Amino acid sequence: MSKIGLRDYQKSAIERMQNGCILCGGVGSGKSRTALGYYYVQNGGDIDSDEYVPMDDNDVKDLYVITTARKRDTKEWEADMIPFLLSTNKDVNLYSNKVIVDSWNNIKKYENIKNAFFIFDEQRVVGSGTWVKAFLKITKDNEWILLSATPGDTWQDYIPVFIANGFYKNRTEFTREHIIYKRFSKFPQIDRYINTGRLIRLRNKILINMDFRRKTVSHHEDIYTKYDISTYKDTMRNRWNPYKDKPVETASELCYLLRRIVNSDDSRQVAVCELFEKHPKLIIFYNFDYELEILKEISYGDDVEIAEWNGHKHQPIPESTRWVYLVQYNAGCEGWNCVKTDTIIFYSQNYSYKVMAQAAGRTDRLNTPFSDLYYYHLKSRSGIDLAISKALDSKKKFNELRYVKWK
Repeated sequence: MSKIGLRDYQKSAIERMQNGCILCGGVGSGKSRTALGYYYVQNGGDIDSDEYVPMDDNDVKDLYVITTARKRDTKEWEADMIPFLLSTNKDVNLYSNKVIVDSWNNIKKYENIKNAFFIFDEQRVVGSGTWVKAFLKITKDNEWILLSATPGDTWQDYIPVFIANGFYKNRTEFTREHIIYKRFSKFPQIDRYINTGRLIRLRNKILINMDFRRKTVSHHEDIYTKYDISTYKDTMRNRWNPYKDKPVETASELCYLLRRIVNSDDSRQVAVCELFEKHPKLIIFYNFDYELEILKEISYGDDVEIAEWNGHKHQPIPESTRWVYLVQYNAGCEGWNCVKTDTIIFYSQNYSYKVMAQAAGRTDRLNTPFSDLYYYHLKSRSGIDLAISKALDSKKKFNELRYVKWK
């Protein structure tokens, strides 16, 4: 029978894991296989044996994996289950337990399940919405772990996991003990956190970091393109929409317009063409629909296959020798991977550092055949591009209201 094939750093993480922990590893570090290894050990398996050691079929818990819709549809989890002889197909699964892989959108279907094992893939338990409520119900009566490449930016992000671990009864108790709100704000706005020593201890108790050292070398290069300075300045100064010939009404609209002026410049399209000559297999990330139209109109060549992944189309990565894969950030920054190319172009910047990191991780996988990976960031020296870059460099989210000083 087959070996499990876990690496040493994955075995080390499994030894430190416990019920209710957050397994934290960078994008492409093998968190899925490690999580399954932990489940396998908890149910009687042996990861140190040279041969596959079957779990105790009389006591194997049902396994539920809650993941992204894309990972469910592409069956990535099913592929990772093969070495453990587990399957969502009853006819293939070695054991009599139930194995289910489903998306976060359907988490409410499982809130009454008891005495099972849940793997929550990709951090989605933030805030107090439907997913969080279902998550808290599930964690009361089941064993569980959570996987995340970026577990939390603020202490608020940890509240659901802290409650699920029994550290606090509810959100109100956490707020009372740790949050000071600004006094004269029109809406609840956090001023600062208090008693953070306890929060650090609690986070350290549940956060399991994977000691993962990449074999790849990432090369990030900024490529500066031109933009229509006159139109940009007029739009910023007059707060006037040049595309609809009407006043700008919100800070979000103004930033959108400034970015459209910058991102639509012909020099950015020229940069894409020049990079494609060097790298005939390209993944290109973009933000807006008008960017997609621009990217589709570029003349890549007659023998080039173009495919898309966004809110409208879910096409697979091309198989040809020359291809371009156009991916919208929010739709495709996580939940899939590609080891057919070593190059990603970020046609425009996303406001979120997390999204950018997730997007870059699509090619930085354990099984990539490339030792060098290339990431090209197209940007201008306009005020908004420089401000977004500054926020991303600080691992913060770009704030539109603060940038345009909207009243």
